[in-house]
Amino acid sequence: MIARESRFRETMFGTMRLEGDARARAIRLDLRVATNRVLRPAGSTEARVAGTMHMSGSAGRAPVDGSMEISPLARRRIRYRLSFVADNRMLTLDGWKSVSVRHPFRSMTRLPFTLYEEGARVGDGSLTFRMRDLVAFLGSFRLPRSERDDAFMAPRWKGKPGRTEVWYTTLTDPHTGTGVWLHHELVAPSDGSAAFGHGWAAVFPRAEPVQHARFGPHEWPGTGEGFTLGPVTAVAGRLTGTAGDIRWDLTERRAGTPLFTFPRWSWRLPLLPASHILPSARSTYSGTVSYNGTTVNVTDATGASARIYGHGNGQEWAWLHADLDDKNVLEIVAATSRKPLLRGLPPMVFLRLRNGDETWPRRAERSAVGWAGFGRFRAAIGLPSWSVTGRVGLRRIRAVVTQPPERTLVLGYTDPDGSGATCNNSEQADVHVVVERWWGSWRTEAEWRLAAAAHAEVGIR
Repeated sequence: MIARESRFRETMFGTMRLEGDARARAIRLDLRVATNRVLRPAGSTEARVAGTMHMSGSAGRAPVDGSMEISPLARRRIRYRLSFVADNRMLTLDGWKSVSVRHPFRSMTRLPFTLYEEGARVGDGSLTFRMRDLVAFLGSFRLPRSERDDAFMAPRWKGKPGRTEVWYTTLTDPHTGTGVWLHHELVAPSDGSAAFGHGWAAVFPRAEPVQHARFGPHEWPGTGEGFTLGPVTAVAGRLTGTAGDIRWDLTERRAGTPLFTFPRWSWRLPLLPASHILPSARSTYSGTVSYNGTTVNVTDATGASARIYGHGNGQEWAWLHADLDDKNVLEIVAATSRKPLLRGLPPMVFLRLRNGDETWPRRAERSAVGWAGFGRFRAAIGLPSWSVTGRVGLRRIRAVVTQPPERTLVLGYTDPDGSGATCNNSEQADVHVVVERWWGSWRTEAEWRLAAAAHAEVGIR
């Protein structure tokens, strides 16, 4: 199901006063607003809000998140409920623009608000939208496509030979450090023989050898909701199955919008050798995973499910999924195609750094091809370490991934044409990520280190 979202940016200026302040503080509020439907001026639309509050004095700058109710005609108001931290206090801003037919400009541009802390009133203030910012405000409106994330779980295969389709999930249990990899695959052989499904499950205990077991192959039943093959299922919100001595029963809670690792159009129009998406950039998992008589009670494990559709595996590839912190997720696919004209080229890098609803680079093509071939990101693929570097505008990034041999599982892949590849997968990889920004010289803007908590893979022929 394909619909349209509404997205726009808004900047307001004003003052706020907390109880006990000698005078009001000057503030600036920069917001990014996203809805799950096209705005309905005559109705009521709920929106997600993220942004930054800039405050004079010791409070400085603080991230903002919350919601909006946009009801200019139905309820004659546009209400804001935003949370942020000031002076080490978690505050909630609650206010609304009271839309008036007699004074449309003044009522639509002035936002009086009240500040609350744990439900108690602790201050107030007012913000104003400046009319000189109207052109920028209107120019920020976008109506991107919004596909339901459960639709991404439905099989893409339409009966053509020489295709591979994958549903996979990786996660790390925060309490035990155990990593889990569930791989579900549909293969339609190039020779036109019957399509089949198969896969495997792998468990990466913190202080024990990696455990894995395969399931299938079995003739593909042609289900429409997701991957279902005997006792193994991978559908929106649920993962269950048995492979050898490994059993799993997990619920999935998606907390982010879809992340298109490759260009968005490549999922709808399979013109590239393959395409890769995450129905949700970040998910959490709860349930049980059992292996060799041991049961891990998984609670709020971080990770993600992903989808791949294409003609088979690359000549070589590297992959990373890293939940860097509570807001930032890094996804990397670097690969060289097996197509004759592309096989000799260096790996093409698709890098997506997601912070809330913002993704950098803005377009997936930017890291892969640069501008007219210049400025493309570079990958140095190897084991036990590999890296990706690149620059867009005033920002550059370097990610170094290490897959220790004792935490890496080596498995064989078979392509639709019968050729083989070897993957080296670790659900306990280490990663060091540095993002720098140009301020007359390169300065570190953000840095992350994950030890045995990143998900990575290197594939070779």
